[in-house]
Amino acid sequence: MYVCICRQVTDHQIRDVCRGGTSSFTEVQAQTGIARDCGKCRKLAQAIVKECRRSSTFVNAA
Repeated sequence: MYVCICRQVTDHQIRDVCRGGTSSFTEVQAQTGIARDCGKCRKLAQAIVKECRRSSTFVNAA
């Protein structure tokens, strides 16, 4: 699903960036350009990054 229409960034792309070791929204934003134009996608993008961080912490704990 497209999260950022302005930059054509999908939820899969955000998750891929997170899986690559990026752990903060600022880093994801720098790599994808998300939430730099109109900003309507910011909350959803932040939620996806947060979800990735939680799942990463859970996997690393095992």
